[in-house]
Amino acid sequence: MRALLQRVTEASVRAVEEDEILGAIGPGIAVLVCAMQGDDEDAAKRLASKVAKIRIFEDADGKMNLNVSAAGGSVLAVSQFTLAADTSRGNRPGFSYGADFETAERLYEVFVAQLRDEGIAVETGRFRTHMQLALVNDGPVTIWIDTAERK
Repeated sequence: MRALLQRVTEASVRAVEEDEILGAIGPGIAVLVCAMQGDDEDAAKRLASKVAKIRIFEDADGKMNLNVSAAGGSVLAVSQFTLAADTSRGNRPGFSYGADFETAERLYEVFVAQLRDEGIAVETGRFRTHMQLALVNDGPVTIWIDTAERK
């Protein structure tokens, strides 16, 4: 699985067609999540555990030494199949490396459930919905995580 994490002071996700706010957080991590072909529940759980434990928040000495929980933050998790983009040929990205929709949705739900099991407050978007994400990137701090080595 792939994830793009952004440390934020605030973030929200809105369903465009319904003009409805689906989730919103204050300080924490906005994470875009993508299931890839061959990913399984173990990968989703490992990714969630990594997100929960990654130390990207500053301690009293100004060092990135705190995880989201220790910093008193929460997570906004949004499914993002375009992280599976293959840009190696031409100018139009291909998405054939992404998991099928059914698998991707199931693994996204496993990811969210694991974050909650780790004691993290989680807000979400809605799978297979046209959404708009608004955020204030703090730092800016942006981290890319991939659970597998891909060639």
